[in-house]
Amino acid sequence: MKLVVFSSKLVWANPESPSGYSTDGGFAFQMAAISQIFDEIIIVVPFSKNRFIDGEVNIEGHNLKVYPLANIKGHGLKRKMYYIPWLLRNIFIFNNLINSADAVHTPIPSDMGTLGMVLAKLKNKPLFVRYCGNWLVQRTRAMKFWKWFMEKYAGGKNVMLATGLQYGAPSKKNPNIKWIFSSSLSRLEMINLKRGLPRLDIKDPRLIIVCRIEERKGVDKVIMAVNLIKDNYPTIHLDVVGKGQELEKLRNMVNELNLYKNVTFHGKLNHENVLNTLKGAHIFCYPTTASEGFPKVVLESLAAGLPVFGTPVSAIKALLKGGGGVVLEDAKPETLAWELKNLLLHPEKYILMQQEALNTAMGFSLEDWRDTIKLYLQNAWGL
Repeated sequence: MKLVVFSSKLVWANPESPSGYSTDGGFAFQMAAISQIFDEIIIVVPFSKNRFIDGEVNIEGHNLKVYPLANIKGHGLKRKMYYIPWLLRNIFIFNNLINSADAVHTPIPSDMGTLGMVLAKLKNKPLFVRYCGNWLVQRTRAMKFWKWFMEKYAGGKNVMLATGLQYGAPSKKNPNIKWIFSSSLSRLEMINLKRGLPRLDIKDPRLIIVCRIEERKGVDKVIMAVNLIKDNYPTIHLDVVGKGQELEKLRNMVNELNLYKNVTFHGKLNHENVLNTLKGAHIFCYPTTASEGFPKVVLESLAAGLPVFGTPVSAIKALLKGGGGVVLEDAKPETLAWELKNLLLHPEKYILMQQEALNTAMGFSLEDWRDTIKLYLQNAWGL
């Protein structure tokens, strides 16, 4: 069975990659896992002439090919202006690829995914839609359209999955929409992460946060929490992994608070180096107020044996319900600082949290993710 995937995930040429292309984040791992379900898979994605070494991941998989298209120029309103001419240039390519496919997969939010989703429905192709944002919050017209589309057409040959981990079904209007978690960790990686688990040093605690460096992700809150407890723990250290528009502002904050010895900015790291950096820490802090679907880095931290201190956003509360961390009442630095001090004063709790973290993570491997999707597709398509 041939699957065509339409996604807005940016790729670039890499002669060292088996497919000839690379990207960043968990997309490549998930496409490799999905490729194991099908005889052939073609991934239609926007192409960048620039290569981004930081965080680079090769795209590869079983009989997997990449079909690159010119990227839509600009951002925001400018991007929308360029969308129509881009669409006119590529509509026949979309049409031909969908005609050649036995089924279509569209991860959304995505411009290209939206187009592929609509065309696949018009052509009555078996459709697999995976909503990767926060299903519980629809702020824009596009988000409302995606939810409307999924609720209207889920069922039969149309498999619709919402990324998250919640009690109850995603939709009261259409029970055919199902929850799906997200992962980029193989079982082997989880086993390897369990080796040499961190031991909490109450005199020298190491905190970490991994995310896009944006305003609502909470990096500033973690930095301020470090400042609140550094008098009691002078050698406390925070590793900040990621890049984004708030990075320079946070660097200035660290200097103003005289925390340059306590905070290290690593920039964007590839998958392997993220895992290695997690293994060097004791506690993962994530006081986010952003719209999250299923933050994979929380799962990666739990798999590395790190208790997670996070806000009850989307899947985080459910992931921590077993005791693998602390669900913060709010995202205030004072709240995080108090909870950190409470754990450091009672280090015997750390081992229990660590074990629960590991127990939780083992149910969310990339293979489990693939097999869950395969079961849904088998029931709908008879694979």
